[in-house]
Amino acid sequence: MTDSTTRAARLLKEHRASIDRLDAILVYTLGERFKHTQSVGRLKAAHDLPPSDPAREAAQIARLEDLATQADLDPEFAKKFLNFIIAEVIQHHKQQQT
Repeated sequence: MTDSTTRAARLLKEHRASIDRLDAILVYTLGERFKHTQSVGRLKAAHDLPPSDPAREAAQIARLEDLATQADLDPEFAKKFLNFIIAEVIQHHKQQQT
């Protein structure tokens, strides 16, 4: 291996290690988030509240798009990601109401 190839391999390994740590943070963060949304679902079910709150969801999507822009993340990707999470949460809430 040339010096530049060795350096590139080392940098690649460092980037991948950072990515692995960030993936772990994402998984644990999502786990914590879903613990809270499950509590919200139980609260909604106990008080006969609808599983979905379109006004809050729209506000959250707008907020996340702004955060994504600040973080140099594609806002459209952030929107798709949050829509996926919201759909999953609503499905959980619906299941809790049965």
